[in-house]
Amino acid sequence: MTRTLKELTPGERARIKAVTGHGSIRRRIVEMGLVPGTELIMERYAPLGNPVEVKSQGFHLSLRKEEADTIIVE
Repeated sequence: MTRTLKELTPGERARIKAVTGHGSIRRRIVEMGLVPGTELIMERYAPLGNPVEVKSQGFHLSLRKEEADTIIVE
């Protein structure tokens, strides 16, 4: 079952299947190490839902909702 990173609930684990963003958004995501095959854990959502925090490869990362919506996970 595939869905976007933005749809995960806190504490849920997933593996990145694809990054669909373009231009600077895609470059920023890839530079953070979020590439296909990477495992991550959804840590939490900020009180207003933006940003979202994930943990990947031992690092805590913050992403805007628009960026999280471009990452397809399974």
